[in-house]
Amino acid sequence: MARAHLERLGFRVIARNVHLRHAELDLVALEGPTLCFIEVRLRSSDRFGSAAASVDARKQQRIRRAAAEFLSTHQIPRHRAVRFDVVAIDLQEESPIRVIRDAFQR
Repeated sequence: MARAHLERLGFRVIARNVHLRHAELDLVALEGPTLCFIEVRLRSSDRFGSAAASVDARKQQRIRRAAAEFLSTHQIPRHRAVRFDVVAIDLQEESPIRVIRDAFQR
């Protein structure tokens, strides 16, 4: 669901479910020249908070370390911009899918 939504928005997914030493990267995609590491979070209810809120500081740190490992093991041009996004899927919402670009800066 997240991948199809991102592709409709113009992202080009280049990897999914990448297992690394520090964590798993859900999606790695290009949006124009920017390399995006995308965490996908799904919530069927808001009982434990929103999907976006579930990406806490500890989870962000694990994703950053995994992204660094991905960059060191793949041939990615050093000048390419890198960004961390979140696809939050809250099934109880009227519009359930939300893409939060540059989510770790907030």
